[in-house]
Amino acid sequence: MHIQNAVVLITGANRGVGLAFAREALKRGAHKVYAGARDPDSVTLPGVEALRLDVTRPDQVAAAAARLRDVTLVINNAGIARVGSMLKDDAIEALRAHLETNALGTLRIAQAFAPVLARNGGGALLNVLSVLAWVSSPMLGTYAASKSAAWSLTNALRIELKAQQTQVLALHMGFVDTDLTRDFALPKVSPESVVARAFDALEAGHEEVLADDITRQVRQGLTAEPAIYLGERRQARD
Repeated sequence: MHIQNAVVLITGANRGVGLAFAREALKRGAHKVYAGARDPDSVTLPGVEALRLDVTRPDQVAAAAARLRDVTLVINNAGIARVGSMLKDDAIEALRAHLETNALGTLRIAQAFAPVLARNGGGALLNVLSVLAWVSSPMLGTYAASKSAAWSLTNALRIELKAQQTQVLALHMGFVDTDLTRDFALPKVSPESVVARAFDALEAGHEEVLADDITRQVRQGLTAEPAIYLGERRQARD
């Protein structure tokens, strides 16, 4: 999948990693970039076409797929992250909210745009995941659970979309220097470095990309004894 001349849809494109994806897509010569956001007025990047797109709203997703018939690359970036204990009274509601956006929203977009990608030769689907798909933390448990679900459904989509020659890329990352992580005094990588690695991997035909050192360390630790996911991981979140 080449970014040059691609028609790109990015969800959650008004800030953070989504905004960095939009900038890099333009830099690499994308033919058109659709920037989805709950509030399209919050999209201020010159050169993109803003659209109202809340991934938790089936009507908005369906309308976008019906309108954007030229898309060849879908970047599932929209997501939420809330801090809170799994044992608090509101944990179930927090998990429901995380799943609705981070997992079901990802799947909703993939289902709607799979036929669009197929008509345009297959294209690619890039799902923004997290190192917390593999490890967790008491205050990020519901977020981690939603990213685990998103990782699993990404793997299933890869298998199902292979028949229509759609490349599916899973992007895993730890802390990224965005508004979302402003209050976390931990080492962070830049959105630009994450996006550059993701696009390089996409253009190389890869199916998974580990965007930073923390993510690569955690991945190696999955087969350690004891496995890294059996303990708390405090330094990993997107």
